[in-house]
Amino acid sequence: MSKSTPFQIKLFSQLFSVILIIFIFSCQSESNNSKENNTSETTEQQEYIDILTELMDFQMQDTIPSGWNTFRYKNASPQTHFFVIEKYPEGKSAKDAEEVIAPVFDKAMSLIRGGKPKEGFAEFQHLPEWFNEVVFTGGSGLISPNSVSTTTVHLDPGNYVLECYLKMSNGVFHTSMGMVKDIVVAEESSGKEEPTADVSINVSGESRLKINNTITTGEHTFAVTFDDQKTHENFVGHDVHLARLSQTAEMSELVEWMNWAAPDGLMDPSPRGISFLGGVNDMPAGSTGYFTAYLQPGTYAFISEVPKVQEKNLIQIVEITE
Repeated sequence: MSKSTPFQIKLFSQLFSVILIIFIFSCQSESNNSKENNTSETTEQQEYIDILTELMDFQMQDTIPSGWNTFRYKNASPQTHFFVIEKYPEGKSAKDAEEVIAPVFDKAMSLIRGGKPKEGFAEFQHLPEWFNEVVFTGGSGLISPNSVSTTTVHLDPGNYVLECYLKMSNGVFHTSMGMVKDIVVAEESSGKEEPTADVSINVSGESRLKINNTITTGEHTFAVTFDDQKTHENFVGHDVHLARLSQTAEMSELVEWMNWAAPDGLMDPSPRGISFLGGVNDMPAGSTGYFTAYLQPGTYAFISEVPKVQEKNLIQIVEITE
């Protein structure tokens, strides 16, 4: 076997160096492209905080940024749902909501539905004192099955609980069925700016629900400003839900159904002939939340989830034509 000459050895060494440099550069280029793609995906994912309900669940990330966040809520279940974001007292969590709060409401509702409203409402005396410290900070309005709502709210850093407290057909609250979840709002901000709305709504428990603009067909972003907030007879504050009414819908059924404390209130099935398109759930006084919806010609109700909604002027009916 012939031996390599010094020239051949030197030439092979140079070729190997060139190949090695090309290989390293190629790997670095692929790595950079991968990082760019991942960054792009992350940015795209954070355009919305996606929430999915398939049964009695909230499928979403456990930690979200603070500041303005837009929640895209897909209700892929056969029931109507919403979600409300609640700031629980320090040390309390979704476990307390499911194991301490929900059983009181379930027992009370069982008595109310059994024709014993006095005994039922007496059960609420067993709620812990800290329950009065829970602050509702917004969320999606009611959304019908196989539909999507888009809601934007501003959140400070901290620990929160996501909840849906609609009721099963047997009167059991969705909270007891697992529709409650802990989420962490991080110190890191989303960096997003407050949305721009083309329709503004003011809602007051002491005054009325007022729509300040003419609403036409097409997509609209609604700004819902809470001029004040109060705890109504059903232990929750006022909010704004958007419902489309078909010709078979009965207004009296909708009004009665919007009060969870009524025997059949917020219970499956939702009122016939009515489609819910989202809205903004309870928020503190002075807050503004946003939601987006596409409106076709028809009859719509902007309504709060409180008792005696008509007496309180917390419902507005809007007819939209071409």
